[in-house]
Order: sequence, then C-alpha cells, then structure tokens
Amino acid sequence: MEGKIVMERQPPFEIKAYQEELLRRQLLYLSEHSPYYCRVFEKHGIDIKTINTIEDLLRIPTTSKDDVQQFNADFFCTPKSEIIDYCSTSGTLGKPVTFGLTEADLERLAYNEMRSFRRIGVQKGDIVQLMTTLDRRFMAGLAYFLGLRKLGAGVLRVGSGIPQMQWDSILQHAPRFLIAVPSFLLKMIEYAEKQQIDYRGSSVEAVLCIGESLRDASFKDNMLAQRIKEKWPIELFSTYASTEMGSAFTECEAFMGGHLHEDLIITEVLDEDERPVEEGQPGELVVTPLGIQGVPLLRFKTGDIVRRHSEPCACGCESYRIGPVEGRKQHMIKYKGTTLFPPAMHDLLTGFPDLEHHLIEISQNDIGTDEIMIFVSARQPSERMLQQIKDLFRAKLRVAPSVEWRSAEDLQKVIFDSMSRKPITFIDRRKMNC
Repeated sequence: MEGKIVMERQPPFEIKAYQEELLRRQLLYLSEHSPYYCRVFEKHGIDIKTINTIEDLLRIPTTSKDDVQQFNADFFCTPKSEIIDYCSTSGTLGKPVTFGLTEADLERLAYNEMRSFRRIGVQKGDIVQLMTTLDRRFMAGLAYFLGLRKLGAGVLRVGSGIPQMQWDSILQHAPRFLIAVPSFLLKMIEYAEKQQIDYRGSSVEAVLCIGESLRDASFKDNMLAQRIKEKWPIELFSTYASTEMGSAFTECEAFMGGHLHEDLIITEVLDEDERPVEEGQPGELVVTPLGIQGVPLLRFKTGDIVRRHSEPCACGCESYRIGPVEGRKQHMIKYKGTTLFPPAMHDLLTGFPDLEHHLIEISQNDIGTDEIMIFVSARQPSERMLQQIKDLFRAKLRVAPSVEWRSAEDLQKVIFDSMSRKPITFIDRRKMNC
C-alpha cells in the first residue's frame, strides 16, 4: 500500500477516478460476501454494475447506526476463522457494535495510521508516547500501535490517565510526540507546575490529539487549544476517526482540516434530506470505507456534522479535507429558539481555568422542549463565577442555561466512569426518558 501515498498529490479528477475504481471493487465484494447488503440490493432493485461514480451512490440507501446494531452479525463478510481481532464501538450514541478484522484489515489499519503519523512529522526512530488504552476492544489504541510499528517508531504504551505516570515516562524516555486527549494535557500541565517539572523544556514537540476538537469551523484555535498552547508552546495536531470508518482524517502543518486517505474511504456530506450540501457548508458525514474485508460498510451515516473543503492545501496535497466535527446530529439541542451542539458549550466552559470539571445534561420538560443543565466544580466556587459563565453563554451562544455547583468528587464519579473508554461530559436524558 505504501506506493499509493503519492496519489494524494495528483489532480482531484484523477483521485476521484481512482476512488471510483476502488468503489466498483468494493460493491462487487459486498454483493458476493455481505448478507446485509445483498438484501439491500435485492430489496431496492440495485444493479451494482450501474453504480460507477461517486454520484451514483445516491441511488443506494444509507446505513444507520441502528441498522448495524440490529443486524450486527449480517455485516460480517468472512468466516470467524479469518477474524484476527475483535473491536467494538464506544457506544457513545447507543449499544456498542462488534467489528471483526482480518489480517488484511489489520495491515490496512496500520497503513492508515502510518500515513497519519508521517503527516504530522513522525519519522522512523522517533519515540511516541501512547496515552490511550489498548484494551477493552478499543480500535484506536490498536491502530496507533500498529501504525507506529509499521513506520518504525518506538512506542511507549503508557495508557490513559495518571499525570505522574505520564511525566515519569516522558522524563525517562524523552518522547518527541504524544498521542492524547487534549483536555488531559491541561491536567498534565497542572501536575507539572505543582511538582515543579520543567514541562516547557521537556522533549515533547507535538501531540496527536484525539477525541476532542482543537479548531472551530473557520480553523481558528478553539478555547481548549488556546489554553494548552498559552502554557505549553507545542504543536497540536487534530485527528478524527471512528471504528466504523477504519480510516483517519489528520491535520498537516497547515492546520486546515483533516486530509482524506483517498484509497481508504469515500465521503459524502449530506443535508437532512440526504442530498449533498454545497462546498464548505455543514452536513452529516456519510462514509464508504474501501478495502475492508471483515465488516465493510456502505454509505454509513456517522451522525457527525462537518464541512468538506476541496481547495488545494498549502502542504501540496490535492485531496479534499474534512473540517472539525461541529456536533453530532443526535445531540442537536433546540433551546429557546437557538440550535446548539455540545462542542460549542464545552469550548466555552474550557475557557474558565478555575473550573475543575463540568458536565452538561440535556432533558425535555413537560411541554416537550429541551432543557440544559450544567454542573461545574471549582476550587473556590462563587456566585460571581456562576454569573460569569451565564454571561459568556449569553454573549457567545445567545442562551443562558441553568448552572449549578457540584463537588469535584461527585462529578468525577460520572465523568470518569470505569465502564467508559472516554470521559463522559455530556448526558442526553431525552433518549433515556423516551
């Protein structure tokens, strides 16, 4: 696969033609091996030989998360004897789903992440500290390890959490790069300052950031990125991926969106009626991964709201880019006439350095409209700080949600649930009450 990397520097029409050839192969594979998609093709009278372009994909129904949850076994295209690794989704928007990876799928996963690491400057021989879990059937941690191994970099598998353990490893082994959830970097900075660790003079030059956005829709640093870089002047690269995609969109040094891996995935950005949106407009990301053997998906609706950007990048790549995730379709909030997504609220709360933790809960009131409750903890809570939070929400988002103090211990129990692979800072009780 490595020889294909030069394709991203070819003219867009050549990239598209290349993707369409891979799409035809993928459709043939699905028609021969996928119980689920064989039913879809038959039910809707779809002759895959007539699907020759990316635009033709509009004639095929989309696949939802509910479809994959309900018919999980029917998406498997190989016998269990060929499955080498079993991964599962995090279950952020529902019941976790199992994905099986063949030997070829694992090689594809390694190739995908190798390209991402090369894009941010990781080279053979570099040391990279992996600050995410490899257990609990988590695909991301496995993907990072396989990509670094393929690239020839050294991996420090420290795992998530515990600032002291992270700093002990950094000071002993001097990694150039970290892979981390960006908000945890604030915890590392806080610990380093208390322990008088010279973090600004450490070996760390850059971080591949996962799970949280670093930019707004115009690619400016959001409040989280600003707070980190004010304290620790290192490069922060954002990467966006999911188990269902089996591919990542990673920023280059231009920081203008995550680059497409053209031989691994086809994307569409669609409106509420599942029609393509105009270039640069927000819509739901729909993906068709290419070259997957175990559990391939076709026109999978991610639920993530993004924008696609096709203008040439300063790095020289001609493939299009996917902008930051602006919200999740299922998490959209209608509050007093204003449409909101949780990332915008998280970003505002991150701007208060005195806050220790925050938790956003959405519920429905008796008349069926959305209500927002924000719980926060701080070392020195005050009514003045609560008022400042409400004033900032009014100024930036034009709404003033209810805000209440909670102890750090109470919020930690919810946010850092031992059964969850990710911190829980948003709870949607609208679904729970249905």
